[in-house]
Amino acid sequence: MLTDLLGWFHPAPPRPRLPPAEVERLYPRYRWRIFESAFIAYATFYVVRNNFAPVSREIGAALHYDKAMIGNILAGTAIAYGIGKLVMGCLADRSDARKYAAVAMLLTAALNFIFGATTHYSAHLILWTLNGFVQGMGYGPCSRGLSHWFSARERGTVFGFWNTSHNVGGGIAGLLAAKCAEHWGWTSAFFVPGLIATCCAVYLFWRMLDTPQSQGLPPVEEYKNDYPAEGTERHERELTTRELFFTYILPNKMLWLIAIANIFVYIARYSMVDWGPTYLKDVKGASLAQGGLSTLIIEFSGAVGMLTMGWLSDRVGGRRGMVSTLCMIPLLGAFAGIIFTPPGMLWLDMCLFGLVGFLVYVPVMFLGVMSLDLTTKKAVGTAAGFVGCFGNLGGRVIQGKGLGWIAQYYGWDPALWAVLGCTFIALVLLAFTWNVRPRG
Repeated sequence: MLTDLLGWFHPAPPRPRLPPAEVERLYPRYRWRIFESAFIAYATFYVVRNNFAPVSREIGAALHYDKAMIGNILAGTAIAYGIGKLVMGCLADRSDARKYAAVAMLLTAALNFIFGATTHYSAHLILWTLNGFVQGMGYGPCSRGLSHWFSARERGTVFGFWNTSHNVGGGIAGLLAAKCAEHWGWTSAFFVPGLIATCCAVYLFWRMLDTPQSQGLPPVEEYKNDYPAEGTERHERELTTRELFFTYILPNKMLWLIAIANIFVYIARYSMVDWGPTYLKDVKGASLAQGGLSTLIIEFSGAVGMLTMGWLSDRVGGRRGMVSTLCMIPLLGAFAGIIFTPPGMLWLDMCLFGLVGFLVYVPVMFLGVMSLDLTTKKAVGTAAGFVGCFGNLGGRVIQGKGLGWIAQYYGWDPALWAVLGCTFIALVLLAFTWNVRPRG
């Protein structure tokens, strides 16, 4: 039975090639369809993932959880997400994107429903950790679909637009969770997103696609006349798990470098996403709704940054590392500004949060795109999972547990100085990727 279940997930088989006139008619339409479904899917994954942090203070007050206990939940989620992104990313490379994404969405919706119905700390820790693992299924099918329908010369722009989906979803998650908790209690911050994800799962099963060949269309390299250096035939062959890891991942020194850099980039990113609302409420006098608004500002500013810099990276020959490094320099100033802004100037804090979002999401996006640039579209889920695993197991666990611990026992200023130091380390490591270009 397990074999039959796994077989159901296998990549959709190729169909006979359609006539040239049909290819020209359907290819643009299906390219939009895969982009649309991948965008909505990833945005929704964040709605049922970023809904914990904005109401963590309210959960703590209602159930008597301290900052260390909240930090444990964030850290457990990060560990599970890192492992899930690697393991599930590898499975996504060998699965039908449509079925894989729909099932993942149903699972995370179910976990949100159960989390909202539970009031026990150990159960919450286990459930949100499981949600982190299931969330690791989200990136792989979306990136697999995009990498099969868009060529190497389009990656910066296309992935820039697509990556704004998690800013849209993350921003909506913060405001939606805060508003639900304000009107109906903290449990509704999980019930409402769970309902949204359930509807999205049905939509994905109907709308999403796997490869162009599964629709009777040619590979995107043929359609766009943009061939990889290693040749078309090799580029289209599905890879075994051994090939994925021992040919494309583990021997790749530059992939190891960007994976280590991702640890410190994730600390910079999630310090404000996970702890920003709590910091503003504890130190700057923000309300529950204003704390949720800060998440929306970070995410939507990040969307603008990724759109702008994604387009720019394609104009400079795919040099994502150069663009990422340049964004880290003013990011240091933005974090310093948050530290030194006195209470009572919440508008300035919000502006600085917006600047953090605009800058930090550029390397977040490009480290994933560079993992594709350094491997192949048949290994994109595994490569991104490998890089993401470091970010979550290292970066997000450190900031989730470590930042909460520092803030609990030493205050928020030392915690933010630690974030500033990690941002500087990320800058140094990213400088070594200055000349990385796509293989394709």
